[in-house]
Amino acid sequence: MSPYSTLAALQDQPCSKQKSITFFEHDKSTNELLPACVEIPTDGTDEWEIDMKQLRIEKKVACGSYGELFRGTYCSQEVAIKILKPERVNAEMLREFSQEVYIMRKVRHKNVVQFIGACTRSPNLCIVTEFMTRGSLYDFLHKHKGVFKIQSLLKVALDVAKGMNYLHQNNIIHRDLKTANLLMDEHEVVKVADFGVARVQTESGVMTAETGTYRWMAPEVIEHKPYDHRADVFSYAIVLWELLTGEVPYSYLTPLQAAVGVVQKGLRPKIPKQTHPKLTELLEKCWQQDPAQRPDFAEIIEMLNILVHEVGEDERQKDKHGGYFSGLRKGHR
Repeated sequence: MSPYSTLAALQDQPCSKQKSITFFEHDKSTNELLPACVEIPTDGTDEWEIDMKQLRIEKKVACGSYGELFRGTYCSQEVAIKILKPERVNAEMLREFSQEVYIMRKVRHKNVVQFIGACTRSPNLCIVTEFMTRGSLYDFLHKHKGVFKIQSLLKVALDVAKGMNYLHQNNIIHRDLKTANLLMDEHEVVKVADFGVARVQTESGVMTAETGTYRWMAPEVIEHKPYDHRADVFSYAIVLWELLTGEVPYSYLTPLQAAVGVVQKGLRPKIPKQTHPKLTELLEKCWQQDPAQRPDFAEIIEMLNILVHEVGEDERQKDKHGGYFSGLRKGHR
């Protein structure tokens, strides 16, 4: 059993004062009763509340309509600090901020950006996470004109799929999966980030709000139809195509035109002809118009693992004279 599953098991068994006898064990060395559930002292604050005295804000990394992203340190650890602009704070922003903190403090996975803490006391509303030194995949592809070899592409695809599979297993729908929200650390590990519009899936399992970014958005979300975790799978397919081609999805259309085309005409990005057949198959499965026809991320991981093996075998045999991969963008990260 993993440490996380052990922790989850413990968390499912809260202390009970009424049944204290059932929650105690004997210390064989002293024959004393020991509590199986340990009460942790508290000073009245949540452990994730940031002590602003320990937070050092340094270089501004990015700026948006509602907030700014800074690089800094917290208790000597390098961190990213997302600060809400006080003058732009409204009720909707506060709901999203609250939801993001609520979700991030629950998730722990090597392919999900690590939450450090948050300041929830106005006017210093901020979220602090680990700092991802290599930035977003969007910047890598489109600002720095980075390219992926097939092995690197599949590694990134697996990183994202594993992070998303973990979120879905915990009933979290990201709702805005795109390369701008996928970050790379110094070890080239890719992690899912930005949970501002993420939601915990309800018992009914469906949502209807249009949320996300048009070029990556699933057709059922665009149409305000009921949707579930499979909407993230559609967005993942667009991300995968973007990694493959290095192009912005539907770059020849406005975002709204792209959305209309996806819904009304079944528009999808054009897959390069010499793409590995199994990668083409994966893309086409993940962006099916009917959400029920899309695989879940556990299936996607299986497909990618098979593809990694086949690519390795093919490249060993065909490295000198091209083969399936001659049509891919060539280069290194």
